[in-house]
Amino acid sequence: MAAKDQRIAQLRAEIPEVSPKEAFEAQQRGAVLIDVREPDEVAQGSPPEALRIVRGFLELRVEAAVEDKDATVHVMCAGGVRSLFAAEGLRQLGYTDVHSVAGGFNKWKQDGLPVDVPKVLSDADRERFGRHLLMPEVGEEGQQKLLDASVLLVGAGGLGSPAALYLAAAGIGRLGIVDDDVVDRSNLQRQILHTDARVGMPKVQSAGATLQALNPTVNVEQHGVRLVRDNVEEIFRGYDVIVDGADNFATRYLVNDACVKLGLPNVHGSIFRFEGQVSVFWPKYPGRRGPCYRCLYAEPPPPELAPSCAEAGVLGVLPGVIGTLEAIEAIKLILGIGDPLVGRLLHYDALRQRFSELELGPNPKCAYCRDGVEFPGYVDYEGFCSA
Repeated sequence: MAAKDQRIAQLRAEIPEVSPKEAFEAQQRGAVLIDVREPDEVAQGSPPEALRIVRGFLELRVEAAVEDKDATVHVMCAGGVRSLFAAEGLRQLGYTDVHSVAGGFNKWKQDGLPVDVPKVLSDADRERFGRHLLMPEVGEEGQQKLLDASVLLVGAGGLGSPAALYLAAAGIGRLGIVDDDVVDRSNLQRQILHTDARVGMPKVQSAGATLQALNPTVNVEQHGVRLVRDNVEEIFRGYDVIVDGADNFATRYLVNDACVKLGLPNVHGSIFRFEGQVSVFWPKYPGRRGPCYRCLYAEPPPPELAPSCAEAGVLGVLPGVIGTLEAIEAIKLILGIGDPLVGRLLHYDALRQRFSELELGPNPKCAYCRDGVEFPGYVDYEGFCSA
């Protein structure tokens, strides 16, 4: 007998096997089913709700996907051989109840068991996002989430520029940009989406050209209008995350109120001279109740105490830091990983090169997001912020 055959026979003697029907029934009772086939095989079909972890990365990624070492785990390949080796690897990691599915996916289909045809990455996607695929926290499933996600950027200026570039580069499938302004030469010190040749061009068009050149597969939706209470819900609906890069209080309050009403996460950033801050305002964040923007700033400060960047200036590279942090928060929310800045405000001081963090709790008296309150409606935001 060849050494290979001896090894397979040894594994069959050591690893318990189950039929596809038994694996399916156990899965319905809560057992874990892991499909270890290659992506091109999975593209032809896979058991519904199976964990799809390619054999070559199984030992590196399985502990993040299956934390309970005593869980019942069934491993499947195409014909029932690779799954034996995979099951042995899991047992060596400490999993105590591991089985191989005899006959693999081929027998699963022959037995008429349910099959999904999952979305899989193209070869071009695998090349472009290869560094993401190596990370257990992202991987193929996470990258597919990014490709399926939609993010709206409020503003294509200093904060929107780095956020848009990195979100497009990360593979966000649908990026919306709302901005009614045109490119001005004074913008170019910090708004890296635009170029000198595009002075006078609508910012949404300039942004679209830059993002398409970076990643031709991203769908850039251009909303070249001013965001107002009459159009905010129509524009926001259909997006998963809102990234607020507005440079005025009226728009920030409008963004907040629409996000509260629609239940959307509001990734907020703001900058001033050498300082910036980032937070995620999302009262309906799963797991813990976060504040909204009005919980932190119930009313805008007087204009003389909060001059705009056009009046007070801003360090050109500062929005690169804050906008990039906003992009990170948006990606974390889409992937469902890490600890987002819900209930926390991150402050950055560029002069001292220092970050500090403030805890933020929801205001139990907030007129917009407290428990049980009805949405009070939109207001005259320009008048509200100038009063």
